[in-house]
Amino acid sequence: MKNKIKQTSILLFEKKGFTETSIQDIVGELGVTKGTFYYYFSSKEQLLMDIHISYIDELLERQKAIRQEHHSNRTKLERLIALLIADIANHGPSGKVFFREMRHLDRDNAVKVKKKREHFRKNLEEIISEGIAKNEFRSGLEPEMVAFAILGVTNWSYQWFNPLGKISADQLARIYSDLILHGIA
Repeated sequence: MKNKIKQTSILLFEKKGFTETSIQDIVGELGVTKGTFYYYFSSKEQLLMDIHISYIDELLERQKAIRQEHHSNRTKLERLIALLIADIANHGPSGKVFFREMRHLDRDNAVKVKKKREHFRKNLEEIISEGIAKNEFRSGLEPEMVAFAILGVTNWSYQWFNPLGKISADQLARIYSDLILHGIA
């Protein structure tokens, strides 16, 4: 039931927004009582925090697996780009809630989520730095800025990318990888 509440809430938050979705909307959609909601979550904000932590923890685990592979840093970077785009394709509503609704977390919870997001970015920076050191990427790059650029390009895709459209998630990941690794000139 806890997972059903989360999944229903994600869809409602995506559609109506966090502030416009009431606990009554959530339980009404599920056909349960508010008591059922409060059995699993102390508040709507705690539910939002649970959604955020689940989302980023899963991404961090999958990133860790890619980082531990015995591949070049270039391949790891390509796989991370593919991971982020596939995640949007497979978990679009969760991504929208993750990126759009964080502003509704209380200060302490927002700090916890931001630390995890920063950890993801730092891991990406490390791959870029290692790639520069091994001459897989050109020298003179600023790993922090490149990491921010990669995350900006990939994460913004949740706003417009339609996995059922003319470009698949795999194709978009290849387009982004090519753009990031080769530029447009």
